[in-house]
Parts: sequence; C-alpha cells; structure tokens
Amino acid sequence: MSELQQRPAVLLLEDGTVFRGRAAGKIGTTTGEICFNTGMTGYQEVFTDPSYFGQLLVTTNAHIGNYGTKRTEVESHSIKIAGLICKNFTTQYSRQKADESIQEYLEEEQLVGISDVDTRALVRHIRDKGAMNGIISSEVLDIEILKQKLAEVPPMEGLELASQVSTQEAYSYGDPHARFRVAALDFGMKRNILENLTERDCFVKVFPAKTSVEELRAFNPDGYFLSNGPGDPSAMGYAVQTAKAILNEDKPLFGICLGHQLLALAVDVPTHKMHHGHRGINHPVKNLVTGRSEITSQNHGFEVDRAVIEAMADKVEITHVNLNDDTVEGLRLRNKKAFSVQYHPEASPGPHDARYLFDEFVGMMDA
Repeated sequence: MSELQQRPAVLLLEDGTVFRGRAAGKIGTTTGEICFNTGMTGYQEVFTDPSYFGQLLVTTNAHIGNYGTKRTEVESHSIKIAGLICKNFTTQYSRQKADESIQEYLEEEQLVGISDVDTRALVRHIRDKGAMNGIISSEVLDIEILKQKLAEVPPMEGLELASQVSTQEAYSYGDPHARFRVAALDFGMKRNILENLTERDCFVKVFPAKTSVEELRAFNPDGYFLSNGPGDPSAMGYAVQTAKAILNEDKPLFGICLGHQLLALAVDVPTHKMHHGHRGINHPVKNLVTGRSEITSQNHGFEVDRAVIEAMADKVEITHVNLNDDTVEGLRLRNKKAFSVQYHPEASPGPHDARYLFDEFVGMMDA
C-alpha cells in the first residue's frame, strides 16, 4: 500500500452518519449527492458519464481498479463524478492493454476518493434513508468542520446542471455524406450514443444545451435527438420549451434518459425525484409493445409520473416498464413521431438488448 493510501479519510452524510476509510485519488475535499452503482465492471465508463456530474459514486463491486484504466474507455473527455467511494482500491492491475493504474488516473483527473469503506452498509443506508448529500475529505478530518461545509451544498432537486457539462460550441460527428442528418441537443451526451447513430448512416451535429430551435432547424435535420445528462429536468425550462418547438416540427424525435424526462415535460407530464434512483447495468425492463424483456444499463435519479401518463393515454403511450418497481422506462406520443426511453440503449450491459431503438429512430427518418 502506498504512503498516500495509508492516509485516513472520512465520509460524512447529510444525516450525520460517518464512515471512515483511507485516501484514494487526490488528497482533498469534495461534496455532492451520494448514489450507488451496482455494475460489476465498466468503472471508467461510469466515472466519465456526464449524467453523474455533481454526485459522489459508491461502487458496490468489492474491487475497483483491478483491471487498470485505458484512455479510450471513456464516455466523455474527463471524469464527471464528484467523488469516489469504494471498498478495495487496487492500484496493481493485471490487464496488459491498460495504460495506467486507477490511482494515477484519478490523480491526473484531480478526483478525491475514499476506500476501505463498508460499502454494503453504506448502500443499505441509502436504500433505507434515500439519496442525500455527502462530503469526502482526506485533508480535513474534523467532523464539525465538515458538517459546516456540507450544510452549504445545495440539494440535487432543483439543480440545473446540464448546461455545465454540455458542449460550449456546436460540432459535427460522422460522415457529412451520410444518408440521415440528426440534430442532437447535448445535455451531457455519452460518446457511445454518437457511435450508435453514425453506425446507422447518420451525420450528427451536436449543439449546446441552450441552442434555439431556429439554430437546430438551420441544420436541416431529418430527425432530432435529446441526450442524457445530470440534474433536475424540472429546472430546465429552456430545454422543455425547445422540446415543444421540436415537436411542432413534426419530424422524428428520440430522447434518452434526461431526454426522456424532457420529452415528458414537453407534453405536461411531471417528473419527480426518486428515493435513491436506478444506477447499474442489470436492470430488467419489459417492452410492453413486444412483450420481451431487456437487461439494461441505467443512471437516473428522477422519474416521469406514471399516473399522469395513464390519465392521458389518448396522447401518450407507455412502451417500457421497470420490472423491479414498475416505473416508466419508455414512452411514445400517439400523434407525433416522438419516443424516448429512461435507460441507456447505447450501453453494453452484457447483451445489446436495446440497440434496436436506434434502428427504430432511423426507420422513422427513413419513412
């Protein structure tokens, strides 16, 4: 164990619960909403997923770092989680193709973490008490000082974070001579979404979160895309208005995760903060249209209101439900070429069960 990893660290939760462990990554202090991911692999892809912006990530897998890190295994250009909480933090790795250890990677990315935490007890606590803010520190161990710092951190509910992780300038992705043109609003888009679109003969132009529909329209797209991202969708009035304007274009529209929630808000279906959210690569979802189930990758702390959708069944159809808790995982509008899913079809949680959704989007544009 390195000298750095022998340094003590502390995790303090909003309700006063304290966990002690050892330093991981950069020595420092960080805050955010605490959440847990149940995936057994893919930690680097999770670290770089913009939807985790502002959150302290608890990894439920006992070993983190055992296969090192690789510069190409990312969903964005940098780590987006606010802090890492794990059980066994392994700096030695066995994979020959890895570029460096997880400690070296976290130091380069300036990420503060804590290891040697009883993550089973921590996850049970979150599942019982719900998501809450927390603070990690390997430089300040005085609980009273940490309580003061933590009290200044705003709750996730009501936070608009998408514009902080969105691209600041529009850019293009793919072959300009591709068959289909897609205008994508970036609220924190994952790289693999772009890969899935370009693999299906799409030329994608990615626009900043607050782009007007007039700018999107100037690209002359065959279809529109609303991306995933962090924060509270109900705090994104600008995006809801854009989604409404896109619906008036009467062109195909596809939304993923936060984009799913924004599409719902655009047709007056409210969203709510979940007790502790869905985050992992093993969530079972049933497609109500085909009757088939899918193993999905998920990362969200908000949900759309199922009761409201059911009350307006003449306008909105529920297409997918979560088999664990019956929450809405997909919807489509009956009078528009628009649909969305709460989970991540571009991810690979083992199988590629949900990739067909990109085919459906392309099929809409082709029609």
